Amino acid sequence: GYSSCCDTSLLFSPGQTYGESVTQMEGQVTLSEGASLTLNCTYSTTGYPTLFWYVQYPGEGPQLLLRATKANKKEPSKSFEATYNTETTSLHLEKASVQESDSAMYYCAMNTGTFCDSRLQPGEFSRRSLFL
Repeated sequence: GYSSCCDTSLLFSPGQTYGESVTQMEGQVTLSEGASLTLNCTYSTTGYPTLFWYVQYPGEGPQLLLRATKANKKEPSKSFEATYNTETTSLHLEKASVQESDSAMYYCAMNTGTFCDSRLQPGEFSRRSLFL
């Protein structure tokens, strides 16, 4: 397991750090209520990192939506789900039917376990806005 400091040592991108990155397509997504949602996230690193999706609702701080630690396993959370795919190095977030309450900022993040200094690595948040 990781030491406790690694739990908060997340790598946010699109900045590059030692060849490791996690990337989302930037910009807003506007959907009608009831439509299906897919937010793309790909990563670049060696090994099998722990991947995260965070959600930030208006007026609140970011909160963990789901965490994926096992390769090629589907991770469900609050009617969202994401499949950790090592072949495409991705963790795309999906929801079958979005509601107005899903309007938020969504962040993809990665922890390789190699940075145990209890601080965020350089690089901007990778983010995608969802408006309904």
